[in-house]
Amino acid sequence: MNNKERQELAMWAVEFAKKKGASEVAASIDNSRSSEVEIREQKIEVIKESTTNGLNLNIYRDHKYSGHSTNNLNKKDLEKFITEAVEATKYLTADEFRSLPDASLYPTDLNKDLKIEDKSYNTVDPEQKIKIAKEIEQIALSKSDKIITATGGFWDSYSESVLVHSNGLVADRSSTFFGASGSVTVKDGDARPSGGDWAGGRFFSNVPSAEQIGSNAADIALRKMGQTKIASGKYDMLIENRTASRLLYMFMRPMSARSLQQKSSYLDGMLGKQVASPLLTMIDDPFIAGGFGSRLYDGQGIAAKKRVMIEKGILKEYYIDNYYGKKLGMTPNGGSSSNIRFELGTRGFDEIVKDVKSGIFVTSFNGGNSNSTTGDFSYGVSGFLVENGKIVKPVNEMNISGNAKEFWLQLAELGNDPYKYSSMLSPTLVFNDIDFSGL
Repeated sequence: MNNKERQELAMWAVEFAKKKGASEVAASIDNSRSSEVEIREQKIEVIKESTTNGLNLNIYRDHKYSGHSTNNLNKKDLEKFITEAVEATKYLTADEFRSLPDASLYPTDLNKDLKIEDKSYNTVDPEQKIKIAKEIEQIALSKSDKIITATGGFWDSYSESVLVHSNGLVADRSSTFFGASGSVTVKDGDARPSGGDWAGGRFFSNVPSAEQIGSNAADIALRKMGQTKIASGKYDMLIENRTASRLLYMFMRPMSARSLQQKSSYLDGMLGKQVASPLLTMIDDPFIAGGFGSRLYDGQGIAAKKRVMIEKGILKEYYIDNYYGKKLGMTPNGGSSSNIRFELGTRGFDEIVKDVKSGIFVTSFNGGNSNSTTGDFSYGVSGFLVENGKIVKPVNEMNISGNAKEFWLQLAELGNDPYKYSSMLSPTLVFNDIDFSGL
């Protein structure tokens, strides 16, 4: 079944549900394929391939709502499925805010090519995937006799979907993804530090060489040898670009309409107010070519738009989904993030480090959490001690804690090195005078 056939089936399902008594209907049909290979000791440790195909149906009946799904796309069987779904919905409690988005919120141009589908997806055969994974493991193991285990991996996915709403939306999209990874464990006395690397993108050509991934994975693990705790105190904190998303996602949940409506957001009432250092400008950009989060519309069918969420530290927008937006009396603009990019600084990581007198370069978060209601957070971290402009030694079992309201005001610099293997395109972040708990 191709997307045209899925679209026809979805349109039929919507019309059939309306004939059976539904006031409004949303139907989506999705098809996805994925594969995964993992190599250890040059043998296949894991090999998986899966295909899923299904219909999701959202029924609105006099402001009563229910969601249903099935993998059976036979029309005769769907008649019974849809009839029972519509009938069951009438027994639910009415909610005045349950309805499809207003048709004015739907995209008007669905022809823009976001470069998120590799048309040659089916030409990448299993032998190529296995070969890449084996090379990654071989290269990683060759880097040091301290390495005791290594794995190489490769995975990919392909997705097609259609979305049809009874009040006018008919849309479809296709996307692909390819990724490769390496994981390494080293012997360090009684300790067994481990590390890894991965990279990929929408196109097979986006996957870096096995040499790069295998070498990076080995280097990341090897540089953890000799990890130790250091004394508690105030240090400047540098956050690795590929790790910074853990902190930046502190903003996402509190920015949501659901959190605002349920009074569980420390950002409630903060539109137009300072929530971070003037250095922070955060842009939600769904139109980045090949972006991990690129899209023309979200899961609700609401048109994607480029938006400045935080400008020079000032909160400019929230993420407003259809249901909670109606409860709040706010116009829905999409309830989730796409690609997040930043106004960058002028210096790279190496230049930034040279100016650090006493700091910790954080490369991983080891547990912890943040409270979206209060802004309080606590994270375990590991990384490297920086003294007089040089990385001195690896450190672990450290902890940072505080409150987001004060923490983001301590942001002192952003690098010019955004991490490209994520929808969160964060550069290196620098914070001044952060309390670390250690010895």
